[in-house]
Amino acid sequence: MQLTGWVNNTADGVHIEISAEEEQAFAFYDNLLQKAPALSRVTQHVINKTATKVFSSFNIIHSTNSPTTDLMLTPDFAMCHQCKEELQEPGNRRYQYPFITCTHCGPRYSIASALPYDRQSTTMRPFKMCRQCEEEYKNISDRRFFSQTNSCPSCEITLKMFTNDGKEIAKESGGILKEVNRQLISGKIIAVKGIGGYLLLCDATNASAIKLLRQRKHRPTKPFAVMFANEDQVNEFALLGSQEKKCLTSSIAPVVLLKTKNNTGLALHDIAPSLKTIGAILPYAPLFEIITRQYGRPLVATSANISDSPIIYTESDALENLQGIADFIVTHNRQIVMPQDDSVIQITPQSNIPILIRRSRGMAPSYFNYKTNTPVTLLATGALMKSSITIQSKKNTYISQYMGNTHTLEAQVSYKKTLFHLLGILRLTPQHILTDKHPGYFSNQLAKELAHEYETSVTEVQHHKAHFAAVLAENDLLECMEPVLGVIWDGTGLGDDGQIWGGEFFKYEKHAMQRCYYFDYFPQLLGDKMAKEPRLSALAICSEIMGADRLLENKFTTAEWILYKKILQTGNVLLCSSAGRIFDAVASLLNLSDTQSYEGEAAMYLQTLAESYTHKNGYKINESYFLDGAHYYRLPTTTLFDGIVRDILKNKDTAFIAAKFHYSLIHIVSIIADNLGIRNIACSGGVFQNALLVDMMHQLLSSRYHVFFHKNLSPNDENISFGQMVYYDSNIDCIQAQDSKSVTIKNENICV
Repeated sequence: MQLTGWVNNTADGVHIEISAEEEQAFAFYDNLLQKAPALSRVTQHVINKTATKVFSSFNIIHSTNSPTTDLMLTPDFAMCHQCKEELQEPGNRRYQYPFITCTHCGPRYSIASALPYDRQSTTMRPFKMCRQCEEEYKNISDRRFFSQTNSCPSCEITLKMFTNDGKEIAKESGGILKEVNRQLISGKIIAVKGIGGYLLLCDATNASAIKLLRQRKHRPTKPFAVMFANEDQVNEFALLGSQEKKCLTSSIAPVVLLKTKNNTGLALHDIAPSLKTIGAILPYAPLFEIITRQYGRPLVATSANISDSPIIYTESDALENLQGIADFIVTHNRQIVMPQDDSVIQITPQSNIPILIRRSRGMAPSYFNYKTNTPVTLLATGALMKSSITIQSKKNTYISQYMGNTHTLEAQVSYKKTLFHLLGILRLTPQHILTDKHPGYFSNQLAKELAHEYETSVTEVQHHKAHFAAVLAENDLLECMEPVLGVIWDGTGLGDDGQIWGGEFFKYEKHAMQRCYYFDYFPQLLGDKMAKEPRLSALAICSEIMGADRLLENKFTTAEWILYKKILQTGNVLLCSSAGRIFDAVASLLNLSDTQSYEGEAAMYLQTLAESYTHKNGYKINESYFLDGAHYYRLPTTTLFDGIVRDILKNKDTAFIAAKFHYSLIHIVSIIADNLGIRNIACSGGVFQNALLVDMMHQLLSSRYHVFFHKNLSPNDENISFGQMVYYDSNIDCIQAQDSKSVTIKNENICV
């Protein structure tokens, strides 16, 4: 617009000063907002008149360090279509260059060591740009103007390739990429350093290679993701709808769960045993783009680690710890500061509701949809499984990438690294800390250590109340004038009464939460072992149900049967209301899974079976395991299972029983909502990763109720840290003793 002045990228945002008449200034301001770059997020903006100044030109003022930071953090972006075209364009100086980027794409969060985001504050600092790259970098009309990751073959990031005994082979980039292709053809497993860490690659059509990968990775049945070269290749092997395509090709480039086609060349039984879906991903980094195009067939692409350990991201760790897994290791000399797994998403088949399974690369760590009420810096440490960290400061919310289960030392070290990196890069000191109530959780213990170190206090937030607070905040329901029913279903969480919760119904009204319904307690048999063996859930729930022993006894040895029955008879066990364990029990009764090697395995098999019925017959089922019109004052778990056992003994179709079980859960939600006179229903907890359950709930209830799910967070325990922060920040239900007095329920008999 031919205006003079300056622009500066600072520790609290972008500042621009121009010399202009008022009309010109506002025209510039409007243009700036309307034509902002596609990847930008303008969260706040203001224009003010300043003292008169004279500028001779318009300049970029270089960033300076500041003792404070008030910025959102930029996630990593998948390769843009312009770079993809240049990568495959013979004659282009970046043709087949594995680290091509521009201002529209490339790593950000994973390589940033300080703010603001400038080259000297990233791991690109050691790389000196060649003359041509520097010209691009300084040319305001070039796509690579001020592209902090800019490089080319003349000032390249270099590849290395090693055998699994540490011997370096194939010295130059082209030779390395040809060798990768040759070894994949021969059935080898190759670890390749990506944006957030190393991925293990092998031929997705080679069953022997996949079996070997499972054996080496100690991952017997958990599904692997599959990397396809492009959308056309995805379409050959899976059903790709418009919403799924939009997700796959977005700047996030997540793993997207897709229904598979029949009779394809993929080794489906080995990629996703007993399931009808695969996790599809497109090459989000140019190195993967070259590898997949050269190979021509889909590749298994899974995190380079032993199962349940954090993703490996440094060259030294890769050479030391991947010897027994990968045959070859491909690395490069651009360091990763912050490791991240791939994000994972699925779309429900009928309602097109997105369900975030894992929020990580491309999404973390900034969160744009919440404004704090508290002036102090808050740190929330989350739970045990699916861990995450939330930091709230200066009206900004930061939610870390998914960090998995923190029960191992390696995971705890990774958790602390992420925490202190975020606090350091943001230049923040926690002034109050939130955590889960369970004293055995690493997050709880660390919260208390940090409180001592920072001389501050800790607030413990009950697990399922944190889930509910998170979904309320995501849907702007915290100030809702009408009551909201929270349906919070997951595997486990320590309850206020010392028992194990997980099948909960809360009422939220006027900033107060009350647990008003829950599945009747059943024994928590053998502690954590119960979560790994669905047969134990079935035994614990069905121990007094007529006919159940006929279905269960053969699942145990004689010694086990006598011992477990004796334990149940003593009654000296914790009690449990977990919906996750209820799913496990049904799966065991239907002989789908008696032991599971990963969390949610039995529930996924149960969902798959139910879908085989609903796909043919629809969601509306004329039978329910809960009586229609009954005015329940509690949720009788035994009633549910008595009906399931009866149907099994009558030899009813197992797919029908699985679908009827799902339908019955939807049915009981509507009964409870009617009992309470509530029309707003908000759902959270790991059970709501079940696309069939979410779709059925939306399809069957949305005509009578307003049904809400998570939008930008996963329903699983990744949202717990955010929910802890919201619970405290919004002053929800802070005085526990006032629960029953502060909330009015229509029928007081349902109060607990």
